[in-house]
Amino acid sequence: MSEQVLYESHPSMFAGNPILFILSILLCFAYGVGVIILVIWWLRCRGEKLIITDERIIKKEGILGRRENIIYHSDVRNIQVKQGLLQRMFGVGSIGIATSGIAGVEIEINAIPNLMKVRNLIDEQRRIMDR
Repeated sequence: MSEQVLYESHPSMFAGNPILFILSILLCFAYGVGVIILVIWWLRCRGEKLIITDERIIKKEGILGRRENIIYHSDVRNIQVKQGLLQRMFGVGSIGIATSGIAGVEIEINAIPNLMKVRNLIDEQRRIMDR
């Protein structure tokens, strides 16, 4: 049986930081600097991806170079979620995933859409693996 992708997403630019996004748009009209900020920010968001399958959690980073961090659901020991007020209103936030093999968080990604769905999906897969 092949591995199924249950969730896949890049961080959200606008919903992750709406104030900075609006300021960058305004700077586009005022000085043109906003275009540079938006392009760099967009590249950073496109260069990061969170993938949840029925077997593991994968964080991919990079556009030219690549880096992957993989955690199997059976190894997850702790899930941390963080949301500010605006992030909560837009349904995004930060998630940190820790294993027993490493002190601290092994995978952390900010401004991820559908944060609570992601947390619940990981918890559900952990329970399935524990059976």
